[in-house]
Amino acid sequence: MRWIRSRLGRRAAAAALAAAVALAPPPAAAQGRAITLIRDAETESLLAAINGPLFAAAGLNRGLVRTIIIGDRSINAFVTTGNRLFVHSGLITAVDSVGELAGVLAHETGHIAGGHLARLPEEMRNAMIRAIAAMLLGLGAAAATGQGGAASAIGAGGQALAMRELFAFTRTQENAADLAAVTYLGRIGWSPAGLLRLMERLSAQELLLTESQDPYVRTHPLTRDRIEFLAEQLARSPTANAPMPAALEDAFAMVRAKLVAFLEGGSVARLYPAADGSAPARYARAILAFRQGRSAEAVAALDRLIAERPASPWLREMKGQVLHESGRPQEALEPYREAARLAPNQPLIRASLGRVMVDLDDPAMLRAAVAELEAATRLDPDTPFTWRTLGIAYGKLGEMGRSALALAEEAALKGDLRTQREMAARAERLLPAGPAKLRAQDLSRAAAIAREEQRR
Repeated sequence: MRWIRSRLGRRAAAAALAAAVALAPPPAAAQGRAITLIRDAETESLLAAINGPLFAAAGLNRGLVRTIIIGDRSINAFVTTGNRLFVHSGLITAVDSVGELAGVLAHETGHIAGGHLARLPEEMRNAMIRAIAAMLLGLGAAAATGQGGAASAIGAGGQALAMRELFAFTRTQENAADLAAVTYLGRIGWSPAGLLRLMERLSAQELLLTESQDPYVRTHPLTRDRIEFLAEQLARSPTANAPMPAALEDAFAMVRAKLVAFLEGGSVARLYPAADGSAPARYARAILAFRQGRSAEAVAALDRLIAERPASPWLREMKGQVLHESGRPQEALEPYREAARLAPNQPLIRASLGRVMVDLDDPAMLRAAVAELEAATRLDPDTPFTWRTLGIAYGKLGEMGRSALALAEEAALKGDLRTQREMAARAERLLPAGPAKLRAQDLSRAAAIAREEQRR
């Protein structure tokens, strides 16, 4: 699991206003505090396993929707422009079952499929125009009558009407997303009961002060009508009592345990007491032991879990992380290799294996490291850390042109235009004619154009 402090993430979080209710207070991240993005192959795999069927049921191309995990304990999920679906880690740790998580993701899928974000800016502009018109009308009345109170009364009334119309629009969006969620869940044979259960639990928060509410309540108003609608749909649903796939339920339990242990370590003893011998409980306690510096205890616990679940790449990946971050990269090599064998299409695992090979500082392994890192960039070209590690590997091989190109790719993803321009220019000088040199030229031109736009 990797934490990323992200400037891009902060801008995207600010755009959460456009996800559902434009007038709700933005998330804390949008108020100047940087947010943390989480990259974890196991968690991303779970979300993909849920979203894949939902996107198919909605007629969406899964490749056009990017799911991003925010490290935040509050309960929230939202979509932004560019079909980005953001999921707070707190949502995953707070829900009781994979059915509740699937219900929320189905609702957000409804927002994407319904094109709600495309229509919201126009509604916001219309509301602003109506509010300004009311203010001007009030000023005109004040000038005609000489009574300043007229301006205030007319302006306030017009602005209130504009806001009510905008809220009505967003409520309509929420109702449409609820209906879509029920439809999609039914199409794939999943029950909408989880969404209703979560809504009923969260509805009590509407009585709390705004600062005490979870963001999901502020950006997705939980009106009694919505809850009653979902109850009616559940009563009529042929899949009302359908259990979620056992494999998904198990995967969810393991991911939830992992996130609790990494992000909410103080809750492990309460949620997974020593008497709990389940696999998720032992997974949480193993990760907590690692986080507290008891790596030998963590490895022993993970070995027992691996013996019980030999087909799990995630347990081996976790063992590799424990060993690597405990200063034992040579021992980390085997579990990472096995994880990559079991999950060859997981870019984060391939990147981690390549990183261990680079850190071993063995010249004989550098070519293998480059192969793993190149494979990771093909599977996921948008991870800066992978490009940086690839640049280091090429540098150790003495291939400075390739190294500079990889570092230019990293800089482009991070928005570091100066480094992008410098590294791309260096790569262009050092690389022979071919696709790599052309890519360096593209990155150089892109950086120059972006700098020129900034000057304007």
